Parts: sequence; structure tokens; C-alpha cells
Amino acid sequence: MAVPVGHLIVVLKLSKNIKDVIAFAQNVASSMENNPAFPSPNPPIATLLADVAALSAAESAILSRTKGTVETRNARLAAVRSDLYSLRAYVQSIGSRETTVNASALIESAGMTSRNPRPHGKPVLAAKQRPVSGTVLLMAKMVGRTAAYTWQHSTDQITWTSVRQTIQAKTTVSGLAVGTTYGFRVQALTRQGEQTVSQTVSLLVT
Repeated sequence: MAVPVGHLIVVLKLSKNIKDVIAFAQNVASSMENNPAFPSPNPPIATLLADVAALSAAESAILSRTKGTVETRNARLAAVRSDLYSLRAYVQSIGSRETTVNASALIESAGMTSRNPRPHGKPVLAAKQRPVSGTVLLMAKMVGRTAAYTWQHSTDQITWTSVRQTIQAKTTVSGLAVGTTYGFRVQALTRQGEQTVSQTVSLLVT
């Protein structure tokens, strides 16, 4: 499980092995206890330590094969995992105010790890300045092999100028006013009909 923090993702690497979960939770507790970066952990570190101790005792009881110990251990495990998820969210709330570099150090100081978020696929529309002044390259996400794309631009997001229709998911728009911020959008046409107009992408033309 992961939660975004600033420009990073907080990761809880929880093993399926009970002993590893206990060791991980103990490390988080020792890392966050009296850590000035985390003045008010939720839940309190004392709660996490108590739940970890209960889980450790329940896991040990399984070795005696006492009836009902598995159910008890699983309940204790759920409590520890819940504590860790809550603390992860708390670290998020603190780290979201930091830069990427600071957030990374802060996450590690909590005994947790971080990674950069993965992009969620190609954007529906992107605009890129071309070397020639007043020229912009527009690139849309392809919606089908036989689709057509209608491109538009605007300086006020109210009145839109249609550029042209293409069968490729990209086009070049030229003759734009240098120093002006334009909004660009695209609408695809497929065999099923006109698709929803894309969200607007803005770019300062140079």
C-alpha cells in the first residue's frame, strides 16, 4: 500500500511473515518515538508498541497449539497493520509540506521508505513549444486506428478557434502570438461518434 507525500510515495513494505511485521513495526516505533519531526503520532507510539507486544505474545502462543490462538493472532495482526496504516497517513500529512528532498529524509526518519510515483499513462493532450517562434506541437492520446482529431486553441477559454482535423493524434499549430498564453483542446471522432472534448492544456507561446 502507498500514499503520496509531496512528490513522493510513502511505502509500507509489510511482509506476510509475522516476525517480519513485528520487526518492521518495532523499527517504525523506535524511529518515530521522540522524533521531533512527528510531535503527535496518530495512534500514539505507545499504542503501537502495546499492539506489537500483544501480537508477539499471540504468535508465541500458536507454538503451544492452544485452541483459538490463530484467531487471536490474526486479530492482533490486524490491529498492528491498522496502526501502521494510520501512522503512514500521519507521515503523509507532515511530509506533504516538504520539498521532495526533505520529504524523502523525513519518511526515512520514520522507518518507512519512499519512491517516485509512476505516471498514470499518456496524458490525453500535451502541448510543446517548437523551435520556430509562434509554433506549438499538440499531441493527443490515440483513441482508435480510424479516429479523426479536431484541434482548437483560445486565448480566453471562451472563444475557440478550430485549426484543422487530422487523422493523426498530433498536429502543429503555427502563427500564434508570441508572449501569449493559449489554451489548447482536442476532440476525437470515432465510429461511435464525437468523443468528449479534452481538458484544456495551457502554454505560454514563445
